[in-house]
Amino acid sequence: MQVLVRDNNVDQALRVLKKRMQREGIFREMRARESYEKPSEKRVREQAEAVRRHRKMEKKKMQREGLLPGPKKAARTR
Repeated sequence: MQVLVRDNNVDQALRVLKKRMQREGIFREMRARESYEKPSEKRVREQAEAVRRHRKMEKKKMQREGLLPGPKKAARTR
């Protein structure tokens, strides 16, 4: 993964790098590899993630169909 540093602005480049790593799931993978995870724990975790993804998908589907109110929009301050 590469990030360009413009005008010697390392802080901005670090922010961009962290955001990309977060989006790619590298931080989550690093945390998972820090210690051994038993196969039974892995199975339970993956099942919980699948349930979470499914519920999120169903909620979005119901919002599109008008059965649930849409997500709340942030109030803008002037």
